[in-house]
Amino acid sequence: MGATSHQAGAAGRALTADRPSSIRNVVLVGHSGSGKTTLVEALALTAGAVNRAGRVEDGATVSDYDEIEHRRQRSVQLSLVPVEWGGIKINILDTPGYADFVGELRAGLRAADAALFVVSASDGIDGATRMVWDECEAVGMPRAIVVTHLEAARSDYTQMTTVCGEIFGADDPDAVIPLYLPLHGPAGPDGHAPVTGLLGLLSQRVYEYSSGERVERDPDPAELALIADARARLIEGIIAESEDESLMDRYLGGEEIDLKTLVDDLERAVARGTFHPVLMAAPASDGARQGLGTVELLELVTGGFPTPLERAAVPVTRPDGSARPAVTCDPDGSLVAEVVKTSSDPYVGRVSLVRVFSGTLKAEETVHVSGHGLADRGHEDHDVDERVGSLSSPFGKQQRVLTRCIAGDLACVAKLTRAETGDTLSAKDDPLLMEPWTMPDPLLPLAIEAHSKADEDKLSQGLARLVAEDPTMRLEQNPHTHQVVLWCLGEAHQDVALERLRTRYGVQVDPVPHKVSLRETFGAKAAGRGRHVKQSGGHGQFAICEIEVEPLPPGSGIEFVDKVVGGAVPRQFIPSVEKGVRTQAARGVAAGYPLVDVRITLLDGKAHSVDSSDAAFQTAGALALREAAAEARIELLEPVAELAVLVPDEYVGPVMSDLAGRRGRVVGTDQAGPGRTRVRAEIPEIEIGRYAVELRSVSHGTGRFARAYARHEPMPPQIAEKVRGQAEKGSRQV
Repeated sequence: MGATSHQAGAAGRALTADRPSSIRNVVLVGHSGSGKTTLVEALALTAGAVNRAGRVEDGATVSDYDEIEHRRQRSVQLSLVPVEWGGIKINILDTPGYADFVGELRAGLRAADAALFVVSASDGIDGATRMVWDECEAVGMPRAIVVTHLEAARSDYTQMTTVCGEIFGADDPDAVIPLYLPLHGPAGPDGHAPVTGLLGLLSQRVYEYSSGERVERDPDPAELALIADARARLIEGIIAESEDESLMDRYLGGEEIDLKTLVDDLERAVARGTFHPVLMAAPASDGARQGLGTVELLELVTGGFPTPLERAAVPVTRPDGSARPAVTCDPDGSLVAEVVKTSSDPYVGRVSLVRVFSGTLKAEETVHVSGHGLADRGHEDHDVDERVGSLSSPFGKQQRVLTRCIAGDLACVAKLTRAETGDTLSAKDDPLLMEPWTMPDPLLPLAIEAHSKADEDKLSQGLARLVAEDPTMRLEQNPHTHQVVLWCLGEAHQDVALERLRTRYGVQVDPVPHKVSLRETFGAKAAGRGRHVKQSGGHGQFAICEIEVEPLPPGSGIEFVDKVVGGAVPRQFIPSVEKGVRTQAARGVAAGYPLVDVRITLLDGKAHSVDSSDAAFQTAGALALREAAAEARIELLEPVAELAVLVPDEYVGPVMSDLAGRRGRVVGTDQAGPGRTRVRAEIPEIEIGRYAVELRSVSHGTGRFARAYARHEPMPPQIAEKVRGQAEKGSRQV
């Protein structure tokens, strides 16, 4: 890109936009440790949002987000950093790079209009980043690539641009091309020559950063020769994307295409999402005011990335499902905004980060909250009016007051007590609903118990607030195991959830082993006699019944049959026997798990004219079932899940081997797009309690899976014996 004079946003004030064309929304994507947050800080310094100490006038820093992030030295949530450059407001959305927090990444993608993929020159590109690139490509989101960690001894910018072309430009290698080449200074003792400046391929200018500020100069002949081949390839790539079909013929005919035409065509191709330039960036050194490549990056964002006006119209419906025309980015149109993130502030309460897609959101107005179809995860649907509190623009932990937020912009909204992530805000007299974005299914269970009675009193409210913030988390009150289970995306997700419960909501909980819902059944026909006879003065207790138990096909439940003849058991006590055996069946007869899939037949019994009672025959029925179980072979039934594992083709073999080692049965495979295979299997649920973590290891972070309950089936004898042994010790764990 050509050089322009930079215009910095004033530190310490809220940035506002008066029209959508002066807004750019960009999300940073990359694996954990690629340097996204460091890049945000470098851009904020160059744009004048912070001083050399990384602070603004009120003392906030761009990295003042969350105490959990400080302790973990890792981003765990989406954060917004607005800066200004050349009169353009840039909303930078910094996302976590760790796979456990992919929900935050998807929220960032929803709120942004373009993406910067941050890759480390020393670490390369991981599989998860490649998958996100493919997702962006599928929806046509404009993308550019920023190479970081140039200071690392083993970094190689030229090699990394080649890798980017091979991975990100697999379908069109000429669409992923660097805009600059690095200018190296003298090599140090370790032989590594630091990057001190950039050689502009289009402008044919040198941009030196060695002084701590960007200085522009003419290249020398050697430098011009260095960029000749790369410049020719870049120009050909730009011309190939040009809407002027005569441009290529003119270029091949020897005509020198003017710089403005090339830059204009480049910016249009980037905004269309058909050309993906590669740049480099590094943080400012001590005392420096600008980091390497940050000016060029800000110029690309403001000049090449699309405005919110260029985003496709957003489909909406009315809350009742009736049709409604799509809305466009018009500040004067109907209000349509979406909550892309929900967090809690110890002083303000709930704070919602909102992207306005249409209309203008104003402070202290009443809006309609609609959403959002995630009742299965503990998130209730909403269809209510709420009064908006104050609007603000965030900077780290600081919030700067706004009076309004126009279409295309983002802002934080206070005091929306009912709205949750994914909900739609609209005018109360014209309620509308946006289709929520796809959330990953949490598949790693975390069973918890309150640490104390005081924690137990606060647990329900704390959990409700926790899942309100995070739609990728599912809260389950399991009716079979009687456990409270938080379903998460991974171990780090679990750890953050526990820490937030403790630090934000004052609830201490203890993780406990997760239980699966085992069942018991009879392996063969058996008989039992229940005798409950007690005499201790006054009315006694007398009931005797004889039953036969036989197994039924899976899914039959409990069937009770009365075959008593001659009134051996009076008719009024037949329901009592049934109630007794059903109650005992629910408690289990061997290892304490519910009894299923049997027919219990009442054959005979005895009663007393005075001492027989409902309670006595309930007890006798239970005793008869227990005696039958003592004489029979009791099988434990374990739940079996249908598993669909989606992985790149190169990991199909390792995944299938891993499933076989978990007692899984592969039932088929099918192609699920270019280079990806879906492996379908049936596997005991006991074997996949930590599969969300273990698949990540087997597939190098590229695998995904879905699970669904299939049925219960007999557990292998050796494992069943282990379960029974644990039951005898007072544990029902596997």
